[in-house]
Amino acid sequence: MPDAKVPIKELEIDPGPVVEYLTRRLRQYVAEFAGKKGGVLGLSGGIDSTVTAYIAVRALGPENVTCMIMPSAVTPKEDLEDAFEVVDRLGIPERNVKLIDVEPIVGSIVTALGVRDRVVKGNVTARVRMVLLHAEAAVRNALVIGTSDKSELTIGYFTKYGDAGVDVMPLADLYKTQVRQLARYLGVPERVIAKPPSPRLWEDQTAEGELGISYDLLDSILYLRFDRWMDVDRVAEQLGIDRETVMRVERMVRSSQHKRTLPEVFRVSMRAHGSDWRYPREWR
Repeated sequence: MPDAKVPIKELEIDPGPVVEYLTRRLRQYVAEFAGKKGGVLGLSGGIDSTVTAYIAVRALGPENVTCMIMPSAVTPKEDLEDAFEVVDRLGIPERNVKLIDVEPIVGSIVTALGVRDRVVKGNVTARVRMVLLHAEAAVRNALVIGTSDKSELTIGYFTKYGDAGVDVMPLADLYKTQVRQLARYLGVPERVIAKPPSPRLWEDQTAEGELGISYDLLDSILYLRFDRWMDVDRVAEQLGIDRETVMRVERMVRSSQHKRTLPEVFRVSMRAHGSDWRYPREWR
């Protein structure tokens, strides 16, 4: 069915106050809560990592932000060009920019395992990048700043201990359509905004193509079903789509719940780590 009624107006935000809030919270989290000197992030040339870089520079200053550009064999040339343009626009010092080809590292792992499956290799690629980010952060006494948005986190469209294995996620409560609004407010290059989102884990991969749904429609379903807590039939009716589309999105959310939580602990003692072991509550 056509996405005639999406994105819904409830997804519209006032980007100015949101940017100021994210900037203030990231600055406080890095310096006051974690006691670190800066942030390290993976810059892919895509909209999420670019918006994250803009927020990080506002919060921490360009001299305290490190961008790691980590192409693989399937990374298009334009992604590298866009990433370096962003670095230049933000005034990030050359010493804070690292270009590392991850393909030799990934290749050695998949060869050792005898892996041919592209999804497995893609997940290895995401995890190798995260290893590099955390190593760089340790050297610089910094936090790893995640670039995931709410759309992809909610449906599980990320690699566990890969792109989600970070210290802080500034954009994690903003749907993809809302990240686009921030991007335009911040002055992100239009080519980055218009580029089809993709994890770039294998050739010709696009997020919407793999998911089989546009972000405008996905975000509308997620908002009505889980933010507003409407039932499936009401969501389908309001958006003018079939019930199965809503159910398919709900199945993505349900089946990926384990990816959004810490490893499950099976309690056998009086106090196990997990939901009944919350240090801040006890300390108060």
